[in-house]
Amino acid sequence: MAVDSVMPSPLGLPACEKDAKALQFIEEMTRNVDPVQVRVLREILTRNAETEYLSRFRLGGATDRDSFKAKVPMVTYEDLQPEIQRIASGDRSNILCSHPISEFLTSSGTSAGERKLMPTIQEELDRRQLLYSLLMPVMNLYVPGLDKGKGLYFLFIKAETKTPGGLVARPVLTSYYKSDHFKTRPYDPYNVYTSPNEAILCADSFQSMYTQMLCGLLMREEVLRVGAVFASGLLRAIKFLQLNWQQLAHDIAAGSLNPKVTDPAIRDCMSGILSPRPDLADLIRKECARENWDGIITRIWPNTKYLDVIVTGAMAQYIPTLEYYSGGLPMACTMYASSECYFGLNLKPMCKPSEVSYTIMPNMAYFEFLPHDPAAPPLSRDSPPRLVDLADVEIGKEYELVITTYAGLCRYRVGDILLVTGFHNADPQFRFVRRKNVLLSIDSDKTDESELQKAVESASALLREFNTSVVEYTSYANTKTIPGHYVIYWELLVKEPSNAPTHEVLNRCCLAMEECLNTVYRQCRVADNSIGPLEIRVVNNGTFEELMDYAISRGASINQYKAPRCVNFTPIVELLDSRVVSVHFSPSAPRWTPERRH
Repeated sequence: MAVDSVMPSPLGLPACEKDAKALQFIEEMTRNVDPVQVRVLREILTRNAETEYLSRFRLGGATDRDSFKAKVPMVTYEDLQPEIQRIASGDRSNILCSHPISEFLTSSGTSAGERKLMPTIQEELDRRQLLYSLLMPVMNLYVPGLDKGKGLYFLFIKAETKTPGGLVARPVLTSYYKSDHFKTRPYDPYNVYTSPNEAILCADSFQSMYTQMLCGLLMREEVLRVGAVFASGLLRAIKFLQLNWQQLAHDIAAGSLNPKVTDPAIRDCMSGILSPRPDLADLIRKECARENWDGIITRIWPNTKYLDVIVTGAMAQYIPTLEYYSGGLPMACTMYASSECYFGLNLKPMCKPSEVSYTIMPNMAYFEFLPHDPAAPPLSRDSPPRLVDLADVEIGKEYELVITTYAGLCRYRVGDILLVTGFHNADPQFRFVRRKNVLLSIDSDKTDESELQKAVESASALLREFNTSVVEYTSYANTKTIPGHYVIYWELLVKEPSNAPTHEVLNRCCLAMEECLNTVYRQCRVADNSIGPLEIRVVNNGTFEELMDYAISRGASINQYKAPRCVNFTPIVELLDSRVVSVHFSPSAPRWTPERRH
């Protein structure tokens, strides 16, 4: 349909009739936030009224907000773990949800070192698909002509396992890519990928990445946008190109496929795509052989209009590197989602990364917000917090997100801290501030202070026979390397200099720390290669005293000062690096298997 025959939306002029319907849906949802939220809560409480979990709170069939808030408590994952474990062990009774639990979605957050298991139901795929269907209609308002080319997206599945009761447990995106919603999606000219399904669905990360990169190079002039889920994933793809461009160029010139790619489905698929293209191979060799990779994305894919990656939260640390490789292309953050629930989308996707705000779609779940005040006393059963509804949050205030889902999570604390930046119609818009309690993050890993402390304690046990101890430590997520890696600064007390720990012992300390970190970190290290070996930098004695002096000179209280367990302020990192006396890396990868500890 011609653009001029489509009714305009308050958001802008739709690109086609299908987009017009999507934008109209967004307008309806955002104008009627509170009525939609009342309806969603009523639907959830009605369908799950007879579940074991909700029955405990004696709602008596009530589905109104006041009864729900008065009787149902706010919970964390640890509160629900007994019920989740029963479902995982095979109990098929209506514990949390009246609908059958179809699978578990494994969260990047962890509990006791293992990925959290989020129960889900089949119809949640429809809700996720609905949110996905809104992304391109919004993007088309800002970037015209996306139906004239393709998207080069690096998408991957990850390892999955089965619970003792036989339910599949896997990351939410693996679940989506393996679903018919994705595999048999109807043709949409605005959403055509260069990567074939066969490559995306290949579990071998090298074969998958190689094939996706090869297809992207073969279709270089058709590529209008380049993306991955996270910024770190796109940088990993650039690093892969740096390491493999010669073999890729060979395949393009010869019209053959690298023998290391053995997956039969991929080989069969690529036989219909590959043909000798020596001119293209020469161009790729010329660009990749240059020492300077500044703007390599636009040099190889010259028609790229933007990067589609998440660069909010911990991913913001990758923005300068992406700007370097892309020649300053815009970075679009399109949606906000988690394993527990898909939340909303960015209605201004071409804004600067620092200005990204997400509009929560009120039909996805029932949303509440816990006012976030770090100075407030801890919550207790005797003084339950007053949660704020979606329509009632206030601009400029921070909140922790609390959700109630169709799949049975009730008043569940997600752990995301959000800042209200404004409203679209009656619907608030939020900036993602941070994950609560997360200290270090490179990819999908999340390491908190207690985990880091346990890892340091475990590694420092190797120093005892040398009469050496860790006096003080801090950490830093180094994203200047690809992949990024954890850097731990240690100040040591060596009581017998003649018996000081050797270089090899300190290398083993790096590995001992990694062995103590959670399963998501170890999967990123071992299976995904998205995190590099952990590094310990030993600093001069007295370095942390200097750190304290510096903090006090900037106004910190000498009485309340304590060494930060993570640093990212450049002058502090530079001070620490100027005092380094030795550098050590893990000599091997830590142990990891897809199987959970039961």
